[in-house]
Amino acid sequence: MSSDALAAVVAKPRAEDAIAALDAEGVYDDARAVRERDDETVELPVTARPEETDVLDVVEQDDPERRLPDLDAHLRDRGFTDEEIERAPGSWAVVGTVVLVDFGECRRREAVGRALLDLHGEADTVLARGGVAGEHREPDVTVVAGAGDTETVHTEHGTQYALDFASVMFSPGNKRERARMGEVVAEGERVLDMFAGIGYFTLPMARAGARVTAVERNPTAFQFLLENAVMNGVQDRVDAYRADCRDVEASVDRVVMGYYDAYEYLDAALAALDPGGVVHFHEATPEARLWDRPVGRLRDAASERDRTVEVLDRRRVKSHSEGVFHVVVDARVD
Repeated sequence: MSSDALAAVVAKPRAEDAIAALDAEGVYDDARAVRERDDETVELPVTARPEETDVLDVVEQDDPERRLPDLDAHLRDRGFTDEEIERAPGSWAVVGTVVLVDFGECRRREAVGRALLDLHGEADTVLARGGVAGEHREPDVTVVAGAGDTETVHTEHGTQYALDFASVMFSPGNKRERARMGEVVAEGERVLDMFAGIGYFTLPMARAGARVTAVERNPTAFQFLLENAVMNGVQDRVDAYRADCRDVEASVDRVVMGYYDAYEYLDAALAALDPGGVVHFHEATPEARLWDRPVGRLRDAASERDRTVEVLDRRRVKSHSEGVFHVVVDARVD
């Protein structure tokens, strides 16, 4: 086989992780385009047969396609003016087979969407991302280009997430935090995930051996949570409840509060947390209030129960809006 035409065949849902693994192995060829092979698989260009990355097959492509390096190059190839390119989105996220984009002031959305599909051959749908609203935190997305399939399976550090962008939220910017939660738990540890969603934090923690009580009141997200637990083989370590987390009794070593308004639920969290346990408290905080507001809210809630707080760590996860950050405070509560 010619080394300049080799491609590794993988299932579409594994494309993101496979590209990262091939790149780490030093055999991913980013000068060539990812090519769809059929409805289920894609061809990832490689410079040599992978030795460490699990692939379905290695094939020699008849007519390998050179890859334009970035979105700007794709848009120039389509005749976009400098002004139109300036208005194009500067960032986006590939989640499974979906490209999720904040289009902002971009006027030629469909053409940009098609360019993004050419840039990311593992994807088949481009969605414009709006906000999240309502009691069940339901997303606002619009199909811009491609097949229009809002359902996908996203793989992240070995954890698989099935989801439908039209009905449940998923934040690509929380990737590192999701992975970290699988690193901090110990096998056999008891955890309460108060806002479990489709299993954002539940799944990596359960895969690490924790026993997780996962609570989610959105019926669609709850169904994905159940399916994702089975898909990841952790259904025996996840006790899932479709309920308001304040109505679920638990006695745990760790509480995860992955919700911007989690401070409203601190009393319930501390009621469930055993002495010496750890809470991961999420909040959207104005930069001027870092870190006094989230830490102060934790200390005040603990004080009402005659408990003390030791801050272990505090992190900015991502920008939430102008001047406001999604942050997490980790604290031990005695």
